[in-house]
Amino acid sequence: MAIREIIILPDKQLRLVSRSIEKVTAEVRRLADDMFETMYAAPGIGLAAIQVGQPVRLITMDLAKKEENGEVNPRPRVFINPEILSSSEETSIYEEGCLSIPEFYEEVERPARVRVRFTDLDGKVHEEDAEGIYATCIQHEVDHLNGVLFIDYLSKLKRDRVQKKFSKAARRAAE
Repeated sequence: MAIREIIILPDKQLRLVSRSIEKVTAEVRRLADDMFETMYAAPGIGLAAIQVGQPVRLITMDLAKKEENGEVNPRPRVFINPEILSSSEETSIYEEGCLSIPEFYEEVERPARVRVRFTDLDGKVHEEDAEGIYATCIQHEVDHLNGVLFIDYLSKLKRDRVQKKFSKAARRAAE
């Protein structure tokens, strides 16, 4: 396993639409392992493959809370080719952040419940209902696979400010 570099806004790769994974291979499993290591090191609760420069429809997620001693209660999930089948009309608001937009958090309103279909690392297809932080996180990560960022749900003014801030930081880092 290896920690991969996380792509940061304004990198244009974040706007790519990721391609489907045809078959679960050793390479896909290795990418998932690397993504977990990267996500935990960041630290985060979800990561889409495009965030580490791989435009494929793969998400890792672990919503477990850290224990008092710093150990992670392992409940990691892998979603290959995730697809949101339906969304509730009822919405909920969560403060979201993103490993590709570090240290910026904002409340986002999304459907409170979704039904998701995905393939696991054994090649089995699953359908499940998600609500709460699980629903928010799966929607956030599926958005990444479609080239959408959580800041796209903010007002134009807030979104423009964030993009300007990160563009300026990228220019300074390049100098």
